[in-house]
Amino acid sequence: MRTVDPAKHALKKRHITDTAAGLFAEKGFDRTTVADICRAAGISTGSLFHYFPTKRAIFQEVFEQDGQDNAEVFAKARALDPWAGVWLIVEHLAAPALDRAVAGLVVEVVAQASRDPELSALISRNELAVREELTALLQRAHDGGGITLPVDARTAASWVQGLTDVLFTRIVDPDFDATEQVTTLRLILSRFVGADAP
Repeated sequence: MRTVDPAKHALKKRHITDTAAGLFAEKGFDRTTVADICRAAGISTGSLFHYFPTKRAIFQEVFEQDGQDNAEVFAKARALDPWAGVWLIVEHLAAPALDRAVAGLVVEVVAQASRDPELSALISRNELAVREELTALLQRAHDGGGITLPVDARTAASWVQGLTDVLFTRIVDPDFDATEQVTTLRLILSRFVGADAP
């Protein structure tokens, strides 16, 4: 029996989902075919179905991987000064807004989640995990005297998360400058807690 190299298997899955995410952003979920994904990823249909049973499974894996990426960033953030950890998470969450192609994917996520309870639940879990991490870091930063929270830590975390999410609602605007808006976001959040961005 042939053994599967877990690292190679994970890399191949990642390649497929990254490729598919670009197509979903460009063409939309419904207009992207399995053949499109295979052609762009340079694999056969049989190879794709070895990793994913359906196109929807690929779409959901994009957000499974988001959760895994977030978990890695959370681990790094916990090892930092808590206010610096908050910024690491915010910058990680904001980074995709710097890519114009993400606008299409954001639209697709909203459309698909509205009719797919499983996908909606997955996205909600990822959002909750982010909020819990931000809450813990903000509370630690407040308790250590590095920042002053004007509200409880969970409410503050919700606002930090919400303000970061606003970037993604604006990227459909042709005049939107993500880099400039991330700078503005840093200013707003710093003033919110009475501390400079690290």
